[in-house]
Amino acid sequence: MSSERPVNPRFDDDMRFVEQPGGPPRYQHRTDKPVRYFTVVDKENGSILGYVWAGVEDDAAAYEPRQAAGPRGVNAGGYWVRRLRAAKERELQPSQALAELYGEPEPGGKGRPLPGSLAEAANAAAVEALAAHA
Repeated sequence: MSSERPVNPRFDDDMRFVEQPGGPPRYQHRTDKPVRYFTVVDKENGSILGYVWAGVEDDAAAYEPRQAAGPRGVNAGGYWVRRLRAAKERELQPSQALAELYGEPEPGGKGRPLPGSLAEAANAAAVEALAAHA
């Protein structure tokens, strides 16, 4: 009896993933057009967790976790992503969704919008760079 395990020949097969139509409506998660964004801070200690941004021209919106916030910043994103998806399902424009989220005085989740933090950026990559270096 051999001590070597047989190798399944299918391990060498190429895999191809094809996106299927359908699923929940979502905003695009990238844009190279101008965006507006706001800062999300921790409700407990006020540290920056990430940024919510939206761009009207490409029907795009997303949450970008702040790298320095670590897992807490990433975990806080679940709330904001769910809210963005709900806004898209209600057929809100990205700018309307951003205004709604920014205007919530006491949202759910661990984070809240930082008052006075609504700003503009050249594109989503600029917000991503801010999150990586802030």
